[in-house]
Amino acid sequence: MTTLEGKLLIGQQAVTGQSAEIKAINPATGETLAPAYAGGNAEAVDQACALAWSAFDQYRETSLEQRAQFLEKMADEIDAIGDELTERGVAETGLPQARLQGERGRTCGQLRLFAQVVRAGEWLDVRIDPAMPERQPMPRVDLRQRHIPLGPVVVFGASNFPLAFSVAGGDTASALAAGCPVIVKAHSAHPGTAELVGKAIQRAVAACGLPEGVFSLLYGSGREVGSALVADARIKAVGFTGSRSGGTALMKVAQNRPEPIPVYAEMSSINPVFPLPAALSARADAMGSAFAGSLTMGAGQFCTNPGLVIAQKGADLDRFVSSAAAALKDSAAQTMLTPGIFQAYEQGVLRLQGESEVREIVRGQAGDGPNQCQAGLFVTSAKAFLGSEALQEEVFGSASLVIECDDAAEVKAIAEHLEGQLTATVQMDDADLDAAKALLPTLERKAGRILVNGWPTGVEVCHAMVHGGPFPATSDSRTTSVGSAAIFRFLRPVCYQDLPDALLPEALREANPLGLRRLYDGQREQ
Repeated sequence: MTTLEGKLLIGQQAVTGQSAEIKAINPATGETLAPAYAGGNAEAVDQACALAWSAFDQYRETSLEQRAQFLEKMADEIDAIGDELTERGVAETGLPQARLQGERGRTCGQLRLFAQVVRAGEWLDVRIDPAMPERQPMPRVDLRQRHIPLGPVVVFGASNFPLAFSVAGGDTASALAAGCPVIVKAHSAHPGTAELVGKAIQRAVAACGLPEGVFSLLYGSGREVGSALVADARIKAVGFTGSRSGGTALMKVAQNRPEPIPVYAEMSSINPVFPLPAALSARADAMGSAFAGSLTMGAGQFCTNPGLVIAQKGADLDRFVSSAAAALKDSAAQTMLTPGIFQAYEQGVLRLQGESEVREIVRGQAGDGPNQCQAGLFVTSAKAFLGSEALQEEVFGSASLVIECDDAAEVKAIAEHLEGQLTATVQMDDADLDAAKALLPTLERKAGRILVNGWPTGVEVCHAMVHGGPFPATSDSRTTSVGSAAIFRFLRPVCYQDLPDALLPEALREANPLGLRRLYDGQREQ
Protein backbone atom coordinates (compact mmCIF):
# COMPACT_ATOMS: atom_id res chain seq x y z
CA MET A 1 0.00 0.00 0.00
CA THR A 2 1.42 3.34 -1.09
CA THR A 3 1.41 6.12 1.48
CA LEU A 4 -0.11 9.19 -0.09
CA GLU A 5 2.05 12.19 0.78
CA GLY A 6 0.06 15.09 -0.65
CA LYS A 7 3.16 16.51 -2.36
CA LEU A 8 4.06 17.91 -5.74
CA LEU A 9 6.11 15.56 -7.92
CA ILE A 10 8.79 17.67 -9.59
CA GLY A 11 11.13 15.47 -11.56
CA GLN A 12 12.15 12.71 -9.17
CA GLN A 13 11.45 14.76 -6.06
CA ALA A 14 8.38 14.97 -3.82
CA VAL A 15 8.04 18.62 -2.83
CA THR A 16 5.71 20.18 -0.26
CA GLY A 17 3.51 22.83 -1.81
CA GLN A 18 3.42 26.36 -0.46
CA SER A 19 -0.03 27.60 -1.50
CA ALA A 20 -3.69 26.83 -0.70
CA GLU A 21 -4.59 23.24 0.05
CA ILE A 22 -6.81 20.94 -1.99
CA LYS A 23 -8.80 18.22 -0.25
CA ALA A 24 -10.62 15.54 -2.22
CA ILE A 25 -14.28 14.97 -1.38
CA ASN A 26 -16.05 11.66 -1.77
CA PRO A 27 -19.06 12.83 -3.81
CA ALA A 28 -21.14 9.82 -2.74
CA THR A 29 -20.82 10.59 0.98
CA GLY A 30 -19.57 14.16 1.29
CA GLU A 31 -16.57 12.87 3.28
CA THR A 32 -13.31 14.82 3.05
CA LEU A 33 -10.41 12.54 2.14
CA ALA A 34 -6.86 12.75 3.46
CA PRO A 35 -4.24 13.88 2.77
CA ALA A 36 -4.43 17.57 1.96
CA TYR A 37 -2.54 18.69 -1.15
CA ALA A 38 -0.86 22.06 -0.84
CA GLY A 39 -0.64 23.71 -4.23
CA GLY A 40 2.38 24.86 -6.16
CA ASN A 41 3.62 28.43 -6.45
CA ALA A 42 5.75 30.38 -8.89
CA GLU A 43 8.90 28.67 -7.65
CA ALA A 44 7.44 25.19 -8.22
CA VAL A 45 6.30 26.15 -11.71
CA ASP A 46 9.75 27.52 -12.53
CA GLN A 47 11.46 24.39 -11.19
CA ALA A 48 9.24 22.01 -13.17
CA CYS A 49 9.60 24.03 -16.37
CA ALA A 50 13.39 24.29 -15.97
CA LEU A 51 13.69 20.52 -15.53
CA ALA A 52 11.42 19.87 -18.52
CA TRP A 53 13.42 22.23 -20.73
CA SER A 54 16.75 20.74 -19.66
CA ALA A 55 15.42 17.26 -20.45
CA PHE A 56 13.96 18.13 -23.85
CA ASP A 57 16.92 17.83 -26.22
CA GLN A 58 18.07 14.56 -24.69
CA TYR A 59 14.62 13.01 -24.48
CA ARG A 60 13.55 13.99 -28.00
CA GLU A 61 16.50 12.10 -29.49
CA THR A 62 16.01 8.89 -27.53
CA SER A 63 15.84 5.90 -29.84
CA LEU A 64 12.44 4.71 -30.99
CA GLU A 65 12.91 1.52 -29.01
CA GLN A 66 13.92 3.30 -25.81
CA ARG A 67 10.92 5.60 -25.97
CA ALA A 68 8.57 2.71 -26.71
CA GLN A 69 9.94 0.77 -23.76
CA PHE A 70 9.37 3.79 -21.52
CA LEU A 71 5.69 3.98 -22.51
CA GLU A 72 5.32 0.26 -21.86
CA LYS A 73 7.06 0.61 -18.51
CA MET A 74 4.59 3.34 -17.55
CA ALA A 75 1.73 0.96 -18.33
CA ASP A 76 3.37 -1.83 -16.33
CA GLU A 77 3.87 0.44 -13.32
CA ILE A 78 0.25 1.61 -13.42
CA ASP A 79 -0.94 -1.98 -13.62
CA ALA A 80 1.30 -2.85 -10.68
CA ILE A 81 -0.40 -0.35 -8.36
CA GLY A 82 -3.16 -2.92 -7.94
CA ASP A 83 -6.49 -2.46 -6.21
CA GLU A 84 -5.33 0.64 -4.35
CA LEU A 85 -5.69 2.71 -7.51
CA THR A 86 -9.26 1.53 -8.09
CA GLU A 87 -10.24 2.04 -4.46
CA ARG A 88 -8.89 5.58 -4.33
CA GLY A 89 -10.46 6.41 -7.69
CA VAL A 90 -13.86 5.19 -6.52
CA ALA A 91 -13.57 7.21 -3.29
CA GLU A 92 -12.64 10.43 -5.12
CA THR A 93 -15.12 10.23 -8.01
CA GLY A 94 -18.12 8.15 -6.94
CA LEU A 95 -17.65 6.09 -10.11
CA PRO A 96 -18.30 2.34 -9.82
CA GLN A 97 -15.40 -0.04 -9.41
CA ALA A 98 -15.94 -1.67 -12.81
CA ARG A 99 -15.72 1.72 -14.53
CA LEU A 100 -12.39 2.50 -12.85
CA GLN A 101 -11.01 -0.93 -13.73
CA GLY A 102 -12.06 -0.46 -17.35
CA GLU A 103 -10.57 2.98 -17.45
CA ARG A 104 -7.25 1.68 -16.12
CA GLY A 105 -7.27 -0.87 -18.93
CA ARG A 106 -7.89 1.86 -21.47
CA THR A 107 -5.14 4.04 -19.98
CA CYS A 108 -2.56 1.28 -20.11
CA GLY A 109 -3.81 0.14 -23.50
CA GLN A 110 -3.29 3.54 -25.08
CA LEU A 111 0.21 3.77 -23.61
CA ARG A 112 1.02 0.43 -25.23
CA LEU A 113 -0.63 1.54 -28.48
CA PHE A 114 1.62 4.59 -28.61
CA ALA A 115 4.62 2.35 -27.95
CA GLN A 116 3.71 0.49 -31.15
CA VAL A 117 3.26 3.79 -32.97
CA VAL A 118 6.68 5.02 -31.84
CA ARG A 119 8.40 1.81 -32.95
CA ALA A 120 6.80 1.95 -36.41
CA GLY A 121 8.19 5.46 -36.91
CA GLU A 122 5.62 6.52 -39.53
CA TRP A 123 4.80 9.56 -37.38
CA LEU A 124 8.22 10.94 -38.37
CA ASP A 125 6.72 11.30 -41.88
CA VAL A 126 10.15 11.08 -43.50
CA ARG A 127 10.29 12.60 -46.99
CA ILE A 128 13.48 12.63 -49.07
CA ASP A 129 14.00 14.41 -52.37
CA PRO A 130 17.61 13.56 -53.32
CA ALA A 131 19.78 16.02 -55.16
CA MET A 132 19.43 16.22 -58.94
CA PRO A 133 22.52 18.19 -60.01
CA GLU A 134 21.96 17.52 -63.70
CA ARG A 135 18.32 18.61 -63.78
CA GLN A 136 17.46 21.28 -66.30
CA PRO A 137 16.75 24.13 -66.34
CA MET A 138 17.77 24.21 -62.65
CA PRO A 139 19.48 21.60 -60.48
CA ARG A 140 17.69 20.38 -57.36
CA VAL A 141 19.41 20.44 -53.97
CA ASP A 142 19.12 17.52 -51.53
CA LEU A 143 16.04 18.02 -49.31
CA ARG A 144 15.02 15.79 -46.40
CA GLN A 145 12.16 16.27 -43.96
CA ARG A 146 11.15 14.72 -40.65
CA HIS A 147 8.89 15.69 -37.76
CA ILE A 148 10.39 16.74 -34.43
CA PRO A 149 8.60 17.37 -31.10
CA LEU A 150 7.48 20.88 -30.20
CA GLY A 151 8.96 20.97 -26.69
CA PRO A 152 7.67 20.61 -23.12
CA VAL A 153 3.88 20.20 -22.91
CA VAL A 154 1.45 21.07 -20.11
CA VAL A 155 -1.43 18.62 -19.69
CA PHE A 156 -4.51 19.42 -17.61
CA GLY A 157 -6.22 16.44 -15.99
CA ALA A 158 -9.94 16.05 -16.71
CA SER A 159 -12.66 15.74 -14.08
CA ASN A 160 -14.66 12.99 -15.76
CA PHE A 161 -11.84 10.56 -16.59
CA PRO A 162 -9.50 10.31 -13.58
CA LEU A 163 -7.23 7.91 -15.46
CA ALA A 164 -7.78 7.92 -19.24
CA PHE A 165 -7.79 11.73 -19.60
CA SER A 166 -5.63 12.56 -16.64
CA VAL A 167 -2.04 12.13 -15.43
CA ALA A 168 -1.15 9.26 -17.77
CA GLY A 169 -4.05 9.78 -20.18
CA GLY A 170 -4.13 10.31 -23.91
CA ASP A 171 -2.59 13.81 -23.92
CA THR A 172 0.33 12.67 -21.79
CA ALA A 173 0.81 9.46 -23.74
CA SER A 174 0.80 11.16 -27.13
CA ALA A 175 3.08 14.00 -26.00
CA LEU A 176 5.61 11.61 -24.49
CA ALA A 177 5.41 9.44 -27.61
CA ALA A 178 6.23 12.51 -29.71
CA GLY A 179 9.31 13.20 -27.58
CA CYS A 180 7.93 16.02 -25.43
CA PRO A 181 8.49 16.21 -21.66
CA VAL A 182 5.19 16.62 -19.83
CA ILE A 183 4.10 18.65 -16.81
CA VAL A 184 0.65 17.62 -15.59
CA LYS A 185 -1.62 20.00 -13.71
CA ALA A 186 -3.66 17.53 -11.64
CA HIS A 187 -7.42 17.95 -11.41
CA SER A 188 -8.46 18.99 -7.92
CA ALA A 189 -11.27 16.43 -7.79
CA HIS A 190 -9.00 13.39 -7.64
CA PRO A 191 -5.57 14.37 -6.28
CA GLY A 192 -4.84 11.04 -4.62
CA THR A 193 -5.51 9.10 -7.82
CA ALA A 194 -3.23 11.56 -9.59
CA GLU A 195 -0.46 11.02 -7.04
CA LEU A 196 -0.60 7.24 -7.38
CA VAL A 197 -0.28 7.44 -11.15
CA GLY A 198 2.31 10.22 -10.97
CA LYS A 199 4.55 8.11 -8.74
CA ALA A 200 4.20 5.22 -11.18
CA ILE A 201 5.46 7.48 -13.98
CA GLN A 202 8.32 8.67 -11.78
CA ARG A 203 9.34 5.04 -11.30
CA ALA A 204 9.18 4.42 -15.04
CA VAL A 205 11.35 7.48 -15.77
CA ALA A 206 13.98 6.29 -13.32
CA ALA A 207 13.88 2.67 -14.48
CA CYS A 208 14.43 3.72 -18.09
CA GLY A 209 17.34 6.02 -17.24
CA LEU A 210 15.65 9.12 -18.63
CA PRO A 211 16.31 12.68 -17.46
CA GLU A 212 14.09 13.47 -14.50
CA GLY A 213 12.49 16.48 -16.16
CA VAL A 214 10.59 14.21 -18.56
CA PHE A 215 7.68 14.26 -16.10
CA SER A 216 6.36 16.43 -13.27
CA LEU A 217 2.99 16.67 -11.50
CA LEU A 218 1.72 19.89 -9.92
CA TYR A 219 -1.36 20.72 -7.85
CA GLY A 220 -3.05 24.06 -7.39
CA SER A 221 -6.44 25.46 -6.54
CA GLY A 222 -7.92 28.04 -8.90
CA ARG A 223 -6.24 28.94 -12.16
CA GLU A 224 -2.96 30.45 -10.93
CA VAL A 225 -0.72 27.41 -11.39
CA GLY A 226 -2.26 26.44 -14.71
CA SER A 227 -2.03 29.95 -16.12
CA ALA A 228 1.56 30.29 -14.95
CA LEU A 229 2.51 27.04 -16.66
CA VAL A 230 0.91 28.06 -19.95
CA ALA A 231 2.57 31.47 -19.79
CA ASP A 232 6.06 30.07 -19.19
CA ALA A 233 8.31 30.54 -22.23
CA ARG A 234 9.68 26.99 -21.94
CA ILE A 235 6.25 25.44 -22.51
CA LYS A 236 5.48 24.86 -26.19
CA ALA A 237 1.97 23.29 -26.25
CA VAL A 238 -1.02 22.55 -24.01
CA GLY A 239 -3.47 19.66 -23.76
CA PHE A 240 -6.75 20.39 -21.96
CA THR A 241 -10.08 18.63 -21.37
CA GLY A 242 -12.73 20.57 -19.46
CA SER A 243 -15.14 23.47 -19.60
CA ARG A 244 -15.42 26.03 -22.36
CA SER A 245 -14.61 28.83 -19.93
CA GLY A 246 -11.49 27.05 -18.72
CA GLY A 247 -10.30 26.18 -22.20
CA THR A 248 -10.84 29.65 -23.64
CA ALA A 249 -9.08 31.23 -20.67
CA LEU A 250 -5.99 29.11 -21.36
CA MET A 251 -6.21 29.92 -25.07
CA LYS A 252 -6.07 33.65 -24.22
CA VAL A 253 -3.02 33.15 -22.01
CA ALA A 254 -1.29 31.15 -24.75
CA GLN A 255 -2.06 33.70 -27.46
CA ASN A 256 -0.96 36.67 -25.34
CA ARG A 257 2.54 35.29 -24.87
CA PRO A 258 5.41 36.88 -26.82
CA GLU A 259 5.59 33.46 -28.50
CA PRO A 260 2.02 32.13 -28.84
CA ILE A 261 1.64 28.37 -28.54
CA PRO A 262 -1.06 25.87 -29.54
CA VAL A 263 -3.69 24.87 -27.00
CA TYR A 264 -5.46 21.61 -27.82
CA ALA A 265 -8.60 22.03 -25.76
CA GLU A 266 -11.63 19.74 -25.73
CA MET A 267 -14.45 21.79 -24.27
CA SER A 268 -18.15 21.57 -25.13
CA SER A 269 -20.36 19.29 -27.21
CA ILE A 270 -24.05 18.29 -27.17
CA ASN A 271 -23.66 15.47 -29.72
CA PRO A 272 -26.87 15.65 -31.76
CA VAL A 273 -28.76 12.52 -32.79
CA PHE A 274 -30.83 12.53 -36.01
CA PRO A 275 -33.42 9.73 -36.14
CA LEU A 276 -34.60 9.68 -39.77
CA PRO A 277 -38.22 8.89 -40.73
CA ALA A 278 -37.95 5.28 -41.95
CA ALA A 279 -35.82 4.29 -38.98
CA LEU A 280 -38.29 5.92 -36.60
CA SER A 281 -41.18 4.14 -38.28
CA ALA A 282 -39.49 0.75 -38.07
CA ARG A 283 -37.91 0.84 -34.61
CA ALA A 284 -38.85 3.92 -32.61
CA ASP A 285 -39.47 1.91 -29.43
CA ALA A 286 -36.13 0.09 -29.47
CA MET A 287 -34.34 3.26 -30.47
CA GLY A 288 -35.82 5.21 -27.57
CA SER A 289 -34.76 2.60 -25.04
CA ALA A 290 -31.21 2.43 -26.44
CA PHE A 291 -30.98 6.22 -26.44
CA ALA A 292 -31.93 6.29 -22.74
CA GLY A 293 -29.14 3.82 -21.99
CA SER A 294 -26.58 6.02 -23.72
CA LEU A 295 -27.90 9.16 -22.04
CA THR A 296 -27.68 7.77 -18.50
CA MET A 297 -24.38 5.94 -18.87
CA GLY A 298 -22.03 7.25 -16.19
CA ALA A 299 -24.63 9.82 -15.07
CA GLY A 300 -24.23 11.43 -18.48
CA GLN A 301 -20.74 12.65 -17.61
CA PHE A 302 -19.21 11.86 -20.97
CA CYS A 303 -18.14 14.46 -23.48
CA THR A 304 -20.00 12.42 -26.13
CA ASN A 305 -23.29 12.20 -24.22
CA PRO A 306 -26.32 12.57 -26.59
CA GLY A 307 -27.75 15.86 -25.36
CA LEU A 308 -29.91 16.64 -28.39
CA VAL A 309 -32.36 14.67 -30.58
CA ILE A 310 -33.53 16.28 -33.84
CA ALA A 311 -36.32 14.66 -35.86
CA GLN A 312 -39.52 15.26 -37.78
CA LYS A 313 -42.52 15.42 -35.49
CA GLY A 314 -45.33 12.90 -35.66
CA ALA A 315 -46.55 9.62 -34.21
CA ASP A 316 -43.23 7.85 -34.76
CA LEU A 317 -41.24 10.48 -32.90
CA ASP A 318 -43.88 10.37 -30.17
CA ARG A 319 -43.24 6.62 -29.82
CA PHE A 320 -39.50 7.27 -29.54
CA VAL A 321 -40.08 9.84 -26.82
CA SER A 322 -42.50 7.56 -24.94
CA SER A 323 -40.05 4.65 -25.05
CA ALA A 324 -37.16 6.81 -23.87
CA ALA A 325 -39.33 8.30 -21.13
CA ALA A 326 -40.35 4.88 -19.85
CA ALA A 327 -36.71 3.81 -19.60
CA LEU A 328 -35.63 7.08 -17.98
CA LYS A 329 -38.47 7.02 -15.44
CA ASP A 330 -37.05 3.79 -14.04
CA SER A 331 -33.41 4.91 -14.20
CA ALA A 332 -31.73 5.16 -10.83
CA ALA A 333 -30.03 8.36 -9.75
CA GLN A 334 -26.25 8.27 -10.00
CA THR A 335 -23.53 10.07 -8.09
CA MET A 336 -21.91 12.88 -10.05
CA LEU A 337 -18.18 13.46 -9.96
CA THR A 338 -18.07 16.59 -7.83
CA PRO A 339 -20.44 18.92 -5.99
CA GLY A 340 -19.62 21.60 -8.55
CA ILE A 341 -20.55 19.39 -11.50
CA PHE A 342 -23.79 18.40 -9.75
CA GLN A 343 -24.69 22.03 -9.10
CA ALA A 344 -24.01 22.94 -12.73
CA TYR A 345 -26.24 20.06 -13.85
CA GLU A 346 -29.06 21.19 -11.59
CA GLN A 347 -28.76 24.74 -12.94
CA GLY A 348 -28.86 23.41 -16.49
CA VAL A 349 -32.03 21.45 -15.79
CA LEU A 350 -33.62 24.49 -14.14
CA ARG A 351 -32.75 26.50 -17.25
CA LEU A 352 -34.64 24.02 -19.41
CA GLN A 353 -37.57 23.94 -17.01
CA GLY A 354 -37.72 27.72 -17.04
CA GLU A 355 -38.20 27.99 -20.81
CA SER A 356 -41.87 28.53 -21.64
CA GLU A 357 -41.56 26.65 -24.95
CA VAL A 358 -40.02 23.54 -23.36
CA ARG A 359 -42.08 20.59 -22.09
CA GLU A 360 -40.67 18.37 -19.39
CA ILE A 361 -41.43 14.76 -20.38
CA VAL A 362 -39.92 12.81 -17.52
CA ARG A 363 -37.41 12.84 -14.67
CA GLY A 364 -35.64 9.73 -13.47
CA GLN A 365 -35.61 8.47 -9.93
CA ALA A 366 -34.41 10.85 -7.24
CA GLY A 367 -31.46 9.83 -5.12
CA ASP A 368 -31.08 9.77 -1.35
CA GLY A 369 -27.45 10.87 -1.01
CA PRO A 370 -25.59 14.00 -2.07
CA ASN A 371 -24.76 14.93 -5.67
CA GLN A 372 -27.30 12.56 -7.25
CA CYS A 373 -28.00 13.04 -10.96
CA GLN A 374 -31.71 12.66 -11.71
CA ALA A 375 -32.10 12.07 -15.46
CA GLY A 376 -34.36 14.35 -17.49
CA LEU A 377 -35.96 14.42 -20.93
CA PHE A 378 -37.43 17.57 -22.47
CA VAL A 379 -39.12 18.49 -25.77
CA THR A 380 -39.30 21.74 -27.72
CA SER A 381 -40.02 22.98 -31.22
CA ALA A 382 -37.46 23.88 -33.87
CA LYS A 383 -38.63 27.49 -33.82
CA ALA A 384 -38.16 27.75 -30.05
CA PHE A 385 -34.70 26.16 -30.24
CA LEU A 386 -33.52 28.51 -32.96
CA GLY A 387 -34.77 31.49 -30.99
CA SER A 388 -33.16 30.68 -27.64
CA GLU A 389 -29.44 30.68 -26.90
CA ALA A 390 -30.15 29.07 -23.53
CA LEU A 391 -31.51 25.93 -25.23
CA GLN A 392 -28.31 25.55 -27.21
CA GLU A 393 -26.02 25.31 -24.18
CA GLU A 394 -24.59 21.99 -23.05
CA VAL A 395 -26.08 20.40 -19.93
CA PHE A 396 -23.33 18.11 -18.61
CA GLY A 397 -25.20 15.11 -17.24
CA SER A 398 -28.15 12.84 -18.04
CA ALA A 399 -30.46 15.43 -19.59
CA SER A 400 -31.44 15.66 -23.24
CA LEU A 401 -33.65 17.87 -25.38
CA VAL A 402 -35.79 16.57 -28.26
CA ILE A 403 -36.45 19.07 -31.07
CA GLU A 404 -39.62 18.55 -33.09
CA CYS A 405 -39.23 19.66 -36.70
CA ASP A 406 -41.96 20.20 -39.31
CA ASP A 407 -40.01 18.60 -42.16
CA ALA A 408 -36.58 17.55 -43.46
CA ALA A 409 -35.73 21.15 -44.36
CA GLU A 410 -36.21 22.19 -40.74
CA VAL A 411 -34.08 19.27 -39.56
CA LYS A 412 -31.27 20.49 -41.80
CA ALA A 413 -31.78 24.08 -40.66
CA ILE A 414 -31.23 22.98 -37.07
CA ALA A 415 -28.12 21.04 -38.09
CA GLU A 416 -26.74 24.10 -39.86
CA HIS A 417 -27.42 26.24 -36.79
CA LEU A 418 -25.48 24.01 -34.37
CA GLU A 419 -22.03 24.82 -33.05
CA GLY A 420 -19.11 22.45 -33.60
CA GLN A 421 -19.55 18.98 -32.11
CA LEU A 422 -17.45 15.97 -31.20
CA THR A 423 -20.05 13.63 -32.69
CA ALA A 424 -23.20 13.57 -34.81
CA THR A 425 -25.31 10.42 -34.99
CA VAL A 426 -27.72 9.33 -37.71
CA GLN A 427 -30.29 6.62 -37.08
CA MET A 428 -31.37 5.36 -40.49
CA ASP A 429 -32.77 2.49 -42.53
CA ASP A 430 -32.25 1.84 -46.25
CA ALA A 431 -35.22 4.02 -47.16
CA ASP A 432 -33.50 6.96 -45.40
CA LEU A 433 -30.44 6.90 -47.68
CA ASP A 434 -31.36 10.01 -49.68
CA ALA A 435 -32.20 11.95 -46.51
CA ALA A 436 -28.89 10.91 -44.95
CA LYS A 437 -26.97 11.95 -48.08
CA ALA A 438 -28.59 15.37 -47.93
CA LEU A 439 -27.66 15.78 -44.26
CA LEU A 440 -24.12 14.39 -44.45
CA PRO A 441 -22.27 17.46 -45.86
CA THR A 442 -23.61 19.57 -42.99
CA LEU A 443 -22.60 16.98 -40.41
CA GLU A 444 -19.11 16.73 -41.89
CA ARG A 445 -18.70 20.47 -41.35
CA LYS A 446 -20.06 20.32 -37.81
CA ALA A 447 -18.55 17.18 -36.23
CA GLY A 448 -15.35 15.21 -35.84
CA ARG A 449 -17.04 11.78 -35.80
CA ILE A 450 -20.21 10.75 -37.64
CA LEU A 451 -22.03 7.60 -36.52
CA VAL A 452 -24.76 5.56 -38.18
CA ASN A 453 -27.08 3.37 -36.10
CA GLY A 454 -24.96 3.58 -32.98
CA TRP A 455 -24.71 5.85 -29.95
CA PRO A 456 -21.93 8.35 -29.37
CA THR A 457 -20.90 7.26 -25.86
CA GLY A 458 -17.88 4.98 -26.10
CA VAL A 459 -14.68 6.13 -27.80
CA GLU A 460 -12.44 3.41 -29.24
CA VAL A 461 -8.70 4.01 -28.83
CA CYS A 462 -7.35 3.04 -32.23
CA HIS A 463 -5.74 4.43 -35.37
CA ALA A 464 -8.84 5.75 -37.17
CA MET A 465 -10.59 7.43 -34.22
CA VAL A 466 -11.21 11.18 -34.29
CA HIS A 467 -12.11 12.72 -30.95
CA GLY A 468 -12.24 16.35 -31.94
CA GLY A 469 -14.33 18.78 -33.94
CA PRO A 470 -14.94 22.44 -34.77
CA PHE A 471 -15.06 25.02 -31.98
CA PRO A 472 -16.29 24.81 -29.25
CA ALA A 473 -15.99 21.03 -29.31
CA THR A 474 -12.26 21.64 -29.55
CA SER A 475 -9.96 24.59 -30.10
CA ASP A 476 -8.40 23.06 -33.23
CA SER A 477 -10.59 20.98 -35.54
CA ARG A 478 -7.56 19.62 -37.41
CA THR A 479 -6.59 17.32 -34.55
CA THR A 480 -7.79 14.46 -32.38
CA SER A 481 -7.15 13.79 -28.68
CA VAL A 482 -7.84 10.05 -28.94
CA GLY A 483 -6.15 7.53 -31.22
CA SER A 484 -2.69 7.26 -32.70
CA ALA A 485 -3.08 10.44 -34.80
CA ALA A 486 -3.05 12.42 -31.52
CA ILE A 487 0.75 12.34 -31.69
CA PHE A 488 0.74 14.88 -34.52
CA ARG A 489 -0.51 17.64 -32.21
CA PHE A 490 2.92 17.80 -30.61
CA LEU A 491 5.12 17.62 -33.72
CA ARG A 492 6.33 20.02 -36.40
CA PRO A 493 8.20 19.45 -39.67
CA VAL A 494 11.84 20.39 -40.21
CA CYS A 495 13.55 20.33 -43.61
CA TYR A 496 17.32 19.62 -43.93
CA GLN A 497 19.00 20.95 -47.06
CA ASP A 498 22.32 19.55 -48.29
CA LEU A 499 23.43 18.28 -44.88
CA PRO A 500 26.25 15.71 -45.01
CA ASP A 501 25.03 12.21 -44.21
CA ALA A 502 27.00 12.07 -40.96
CA LEU A 503 25.20 15.17 -39.70
CA LEU A 504 21.70 13.99 -40.59
CA PRO A 505 19.34 12.42 -38.03
CA GLU A 506 19.26 8.64 -38.37
CA ALA A 507 15.77 8.71 -39.85
CA LEU A 508 17.07 10.75 -42.82
CA ARG A 509 20.35 9.02 -43.56
CA GLU A 510 20.72 7.47 -46.97
CA ALA A 511 21.16 3.92 -45.67
CA ASN A 512 17.88 4.13 -43.69
CA PRO A 513 19.35 2.54 -40.52
CA LEU A 514 15.96 2.65 -38.77
CA GLY A 515 14.27 0.68 -41.54
CA LEU A 516 11.48 3.24 -41.99
CA ARG A 517 8.96 3.37 -44.84
CA ARG A 518 10.03 6.70 -46.25
CA LEU A 519 8.76 8.77 -49.17
CA TYR A 520 11.90 8.72 -51.33
CA ASP A 521 11.82 10.83 -54.48
CA GLY A 522 8.04 10.62 -54.49
CA GLN A 523 7.90 6.83 -54.06
CA ARG A 524 7.07 4.99 -50.85
CA GLU A 525 9.93 2.68 -49.82
CA GLN A 526 8.98 -0.91 -48.92
